[in-house]
Amino acid sequence: MAVPKKKTSKSKRDMRRSHHALGAANWIEDQHTGEPVLRHHVDLKTGMYKGRQVITDRD
Repeated sequence: MAVPKKKTSKSKRDMRRSHHALGAANWIEDQHTGEPVLRHHVDLKTGMYKGRQVITDRD
């Protein structure tokens, strides 16, 4: 089993972790309701996706 020969410095450790940050969520404004919505996701309130009705109410 491989064992490190020397301690990893704080600088090297933090440089390695520099790519671990989370990116910002890609929110857009809904054309019909004006509410913020995640791109490429169905709006669960209205059931709309890309201007089409994809979820219908079963009430």
